[in-house]
Amino acid sequence: MTATNTSRIDTSKVAYAKPQPFGMVSDVFVPGALDLDGDEKLWVPQADGVWFKPLVLCVSQGYYVNLLRVRNSGVLSRHRHAGPVHAFTLRGRWRYLEHDWEAVPQSYAFEPAGETHTLVVPDDVEEMVTLFHVTGGYVYVDPQGVALGYEDVFTKLEATRRHYTAIGLGEDRAMELVR
Repeated sequence: MTATNTSRIDTSKVAYAKPQPFGMVSDVFVPGALDLDGDEKLWVPQADGVWFKPLVLCVSQGYYVNLLRVRNSGVLSRHRHAGPVHAFTLRGRWRYLEHDWEAVPQSYAFEPAGETHTLVVPDDVEEMVTLFHVTGGYVYVDPQGVALGYEDVFTKLEATRRHYTAIGLGEDRAMELVR
């Protein structure tokens, strides 16, 4: 009769033992990422009544994830996407003039590459916060599609770097979010 080892190691609770792939970048971990009422300094000014809180700025793959906070009703921007966008509404409401749906808390929107739309925050909304995952950039356009400006991960990084340096957090704080 063979003795049975009753104290076997539960391998489901053992960390992966091998090294990660060569050249792999490190994780980004943002404690309190969805704390919408936390440290105001982390919100980067974008326009009058508009801020963003970067969560990851992936320059190597051309995307970024941020929270967009708007405390100013009306037309926010008209823009055309070069890549897909995922949006999760956390607070308030917003819509696109080109669609018949309205984004409310707990809703999700997928925006395909190539789409042009006009983001509006209704007059009765005091604050809108939405988590956006933006791949590629977008071009701000007039109603006829004439380009007026653009935004991408690099413009977001530069705005974050300038803001964090100006308020004393430093450029290194911005670089912690870059991959």
